[in-house]
Amino acid sequence: MITREIQLAAQIVGVPKPDHFTIAEAEVDGEVLVRTDRVGLAATYLELMRADCTIPVPAWQPGQRVGVAAIGTVVRSDSPELEVGDLVQSMTGWSEYSAGPAGSYLKLDRELFADPGYHLGQGPTAYYGMADVAAVGEGDVVFVSGAAGGVGSLAGQIAKCLGAARVIGSAGSPAKVNYLVNELGYDAAFDYHDGSAAQRLKEFAPEGISVFFDVVGGEQYDAALQAARPGARFALCGSLSSQLGDASERFPQPDRTTAEAKGIELLPFSCYHTPDQIAAWREHFSSWLSEGRFVYPQTVVEGGIEDVPQAFLSLLQGSYRGNVSVRLS
Repeated sequence: MITREIQLAAQIVGVPKPDHFTIAEAEVDGEVLVRTDRVGLAATYLELMRADCTIPVPAWQPGQRVGVAAIGTVVRSDSPELEVGDLVQSMTGWSEYSAGPAGSYLKLDRELFADPGYHLGQGPTAYYGMADVAAVGEGDVVFVSGAAGGVGSLAGQIAKCLGAARVIGSAGSPAKVNYLVNELGYDAAFDYHDGSAAQRLKEFAPEGISVFFDVVGGEQYDAALQAARPGARFALCGSLSSQLGDASERFPQPDRTTAEAKGIELLPFSCYHTPDQIAAWREHFSSWLSEGRFVYPQTVVEGGIEDVPQAFLSLLQGSYRGNVSVRLS
């Protein structure tokens, strides 16, 4: 079968643009044929599109299909493991159809979540970083940078569910600040464009923070250092504030001298979404949802496969809230 897919036209240097992507036709054939219903978007995909990619997995090459997580419906199957009509998740990326061995698709329970897009969220990263890396518990005062994004919007709620006494978030607009406090249950939030982040943290956490979940880096990392209690734990997930430039600029070395002087634990981590990590997240996520303790923040973009690259670029520009996916029409 011939399908349309999004391929990388050229590896990205500097600012990503629409002409870094192209729509191409490709043949797909395999034991199972799946129509793609929804594709997930994440800022981390940008690194995989760069010539100087620093993530320890193969970068995408020009002419290669891009994207990762997808949800789809089985339309043909030669396997007893999957039937026509089954809802499945895969890592097949941005294409209208995909095909492959039945074992490369994960059958999903249509009744587990209200929306199948919930399976595409960045919950495994947020849960692993907050629960396992930062080990948040009763009484912690937590600061989450980039709190309105896919990871941050979940991380703050996870901290509250794990018993944190106070959760503070930063975001890029007044509307997102209101969203954090009024919809996601953050105790306080601030617009990082509005004055000193260090001053806002001093205001919202006068006795200091004990946990910092960082997806931004830069000035907000420095502000967290000033606000941290001795022995605080810093779970370092990313550095969105410096996502342009060469590799050294995108991933600056954190100030370890000040951290060591205060006894702060710097805990950089990557989440590869192992089966155990996914299972731990889904178990807690479904439980917290059923108890009414959790809100799933997402933006669903409607469009065809040709609209996916622009949706991805809009995500990088901060146009959306929460976890972002494209529902293919």
